[in-house]
Amino acid sequence: MTVKVLHRSVEDIVAQYEARGPHRMAPETEELRRYLQELLEGRQPPRQQEALFRLAAQASGLLGYMAVNAGRASLAEAYCTEAEELASAIGDQELLMWIAGTRSLNAYYSGDFVTAVGWADAGIDLVPGHPQAIRLLANGRARALGKMGDRAGAERALAEAEELTARHRLPGGLTSCISFAPYSPARTLANAATAHLALGDTQRVLECADQIDDLVEQSDSAWSRALVRLDVATALLNGASPEVEHAMAIGQQVLSAGSGPPIRSVVQRVGELNAFAARWRGQPEVREFVEALQTWRATPQTQLIAKVCDDGSAV
Repeated sequence: MTVKVLHRSVEDIVAQYEARGPHRMAPETEELRRYLQELLEGRQPPRQQEALFRLAAQASGLLGYMAVNAGRASLAEAYCTEAEELASAIGDQELLMWIAGTRSLNAYYSGDFVTAVGWADAGIDLVPGHPQAIRLLANGRARALGKMGDRAGAERALAEAEELTARHRLPGGLTSCISFAPYSPARTLANAATAHLALGDTQRVLECADQIDDLVEQSDSAWSRALVRLDVATALLNGASPEVEHAMAIGQQVLSAGSGPPIRSVVQRVGELNAFAARWRGQPEVREFVEALQTWRATPQTQLIAKVCDDGSAV
């Protein structure tokens, strides 16, 4: 099998991931990783070997990202460590930045926000002006600092991400969450909304969501639609004049429309909305949301991820 064909296999995994999810995509990604390892144990010309190292690092990185989405934090870290070793062997700084971003994401969803910031900073320090730093700033630093209540730090990270966005030619639309490409402006704004939500800046959450609304609705990413809508719903509950009915209607929309294959970020975000709505538990629209949520969480894979979200442990 040629390097070109193997490269296409990695691209296909990225392209199919959001439609099929981690539980269906991980086995074939593991198969590709094993095949690449067999090739690496052979003898190839230096240029071909470098390409194989990069592909193996990407395959391990993808498996790490899938493990994050599946709520398997320890496995995610193991795959990311493997990916880092392979990328370091060929000095691929861009891929190392992406791996650091995935480790930051893993720590964030494990509730270890200090470590999430640390991994983001480590990635940024490699090449501070690289477009990969946008993801590290918006998804890594800003969101974790927001959870820590560091308003100045989170806003500074978002400002730096915005400045880098203006300096680089970036993909359009809403880039895939697992893509190795730099963040598109819309993806950065979606992450900014989440950071603002953690800081209690409900109006800014709504402003960010409004800016990308058309792109989110047109996107093939059910996860992105779900996450942005859930941030909006939670913001509506946290405003000066809580809009309970509107928030629950959005929550019901997410649950009834389907949010794609179950992943930790969506399950966790739905749980957060449910927790915020608890004070209005006596209202009929909240009761209806809770009933719909119980049905939504009833599938085995969603139950497993929900357990991880509820007890804060990794499986």
